[in-house]
Amino acid sequence: MPSGVTGKVSPFDRFATSTAEIVSRAWFFLACVLLVIVWAPTFALMTVDTWQLVINTITTIITFLLVALLQNTQRRSDDAIQHKLNAVADALADLMHHLGDENDSIRDDEKELREAVGLEERESTG
Repeated sequence: MPSGVTGKVSPFDRFATSTAEIVSRAWFFLACVLLVIVWAPTFALMTVDTWQLVINTITTIITFLLVALLQNTQRRSDDAIQHKLNAVADALADLMHHLGDENDSIRDDEKELREAVGLEERESTG
């Protein structure tokens, strides 16, 4: 594993990943559409205020929770990609170091590449 990356995934991260896999499937979207289709005729059974309140409350809660879970999954995916890019850049810089004896311009490129590794951590606001 690259430095700074552990193989451990927290229970919340596992839950967020599982949820993201479920809600990204076509059948989940179809189930949501079917739920709205089944819910729509209940307009005749309830008053307009109750009818609107029920669907608005349910959809707001679901949206709120899914945004938090999906953001967690997206952040971890972005972090993993960045670690992979840093590993590739380190390997390329090592190769450039070995070839740098023959060409001084490669040494300058190697230095610039090594400075770019981890740049996202130095320039982040979080």
